[in-house]
Amino acid sequence: MTKIKATYLGDLRVECLHEQSGSKIITDAPLDNKGKGEAFSPTDLCATALGSCMLTIAGIYCKENNIDITGTTIEIGKEMSANPRRIGQIDIIFNMPDRVYTKKEMKVIEKAAISCPVHATLHPDVKLNFTFNWKE
Repeated sequence: MTKIKATYLGDLRVECLHEQSGSKIITDAPLDNKGKGEAFSPTDLCATALGSCMLTIAGIYCKENNIDITGTTIEIGKEMSANPRRIGQIDIIFNMPDRVYTKKEMKVIEKAAISCPVHATLHPDVKLNFTFNWKE
């Protein structure tokens, strides 16, 4: 089991330590929720986790099938909803590298990305929009 230790630093900041690697992330409350917005908010991390997970799962599939997606970038947008305050929508745009992919490769890469565990974990009320931009 992965272990993460989180410590409240005060002033709406939290330091999260990934115990296995020693990596740290500091979160800050967003401007619209009494914070300074000087770091990722927890909900920013949730949206980022979705995009990162999708790209990782696509990368695993591609590595196993000798398909190169190195250089792929994603743009992540997140909108909050109220009552209750929660993530209402996440938009992820995949900008695929300037390479030739077959229609089959495009389809299976998209399917692999969408099958990621974070996607399967999110509540179905969160509206998700995924766009894949393929170079032609």
